[in-house]
Amino acid sequence: MALERLASWPGEHRVAVGLSGGVDSSLTAALLVEAGWQVEGLTLWLMSGKGACCAEGLVDAAGICEQLGVPHHVVDFREHFKAQIVDFLVEGYGSGVTPLPCSRCNREVKFGPMLAWAEQERGIARIATGHYARVLHGERSANGRHQLLRGLDRQKDQSYFLYDLPQESLGRLVFPLGELTKADTRAEAARHGLRTAEKPESQDLCLADHHGSMKAFLDAYLPPRQGEIVLSDGQVLGEHDGIEHFTIGQRKGLGVAWREPLHVVKLDAAHNRVVVAPRSEAARPDAVVGAVNWVSVEPPEAPLPVEVQVRYRSAPVEALLTPLPATEADAAAQRPHRCRLQFAEEQFSITPGQAAVFYAGDTLLGGGLIQG
Repeated sequence: MALERLASWPGEHRVAVGLSGGVDSSLTAALLVEAGWQVEGLTLWLMSGKGACCAEGLVDAAGICEQLGVPHHVVDFREHFKAQIVDFLVEGYGSGVTPLPCSRCNREVKFGPMLAWAEQERGIARIATGHYARVLHGERSANGRHQLLRGLDRQKDQSYFLYDLPQESLGRLVFPLGELTKADTRAEAARHGLRTAEKPESQDLCLADHHGSMKAFLDAYLPPRQGEIVLSDGQVLGEHDGIEHFTIGQRKGLGVAWREPLHVVKLDAAHNRVVVAPRSEAARPDAVVGAVNWVSVEPPEAPLPVEVQVRYRSAPVEALLTPLPATEADAAAQRPHRCRLQFAEEQFSITPGQAAVFYAGDTLLGGGLIQG
């Protein structure tokens, strides 16, 4: 199925494949070569030192290109990655939010800059990656927009992290694995004899993998700032060494004792406090979402029923989405779309800085960042 779809793809069959050195991107390149595409490998050098994405990953990506007989390019994006992701994370954690780096990285580091580099340096207009997602291009969609769809394997679907891609980028993307399961990918990689066929997946954010843990990454950039852990009424239960080491909804590792389990419900950066409460006080009926990127549909002007994911691994829940006027900050940032989500049932662990992504079945309508 994937090969037939790739072989009949309209337009020029030249593509730069984003290669991380993992099995997914490796098979993406192999399938495109098998389908007769003219493939060039492209690996972004994001960090120096150890880490699966920037040490052995580079070696494996080069090895795959050698095995497939295609060119391999390594582009130094370290300075850009630090400005767009590292500094963004440090600022966010320091101000009491839990940033979502992956969707920002996809827009600001990977797809946009990769497409620009491929076109300017190699004259290649398309990028392919190993994401488990699908794109229905505008010439085939009912409304003429490029539509982003879930990957068929719901356990591996990565559309959530792609919600912030603009239409111009979506129109130039190829996702060969969108209709495969992870088991299919492993089997196909073995059929091609790829050196990465049995390579284990990294379970951590690349920065955590690089530094050894997320705590170690944050400790490298933020000095310890001792503060209080308090109940909602201000009663002090204990101390912490930095609000950046906590996230909304967290229960384990709080280091305080109480008559019932407690969860983090607020990170108060102004007073350097971690606010905790029983789970019964941690649910929310609604949330405001800003910097919304509307993907598969035009921005709605009236309330819209949607299914929404408030975390990557959370189940979709029903909500009513109501558009809100843009703030001055929204307009200045050229991200004017905001909305309020009214959940059908109260939701636990609504976390500022994380993404709320809206769906209608398999179609990703849009998404944005939870503001409160």
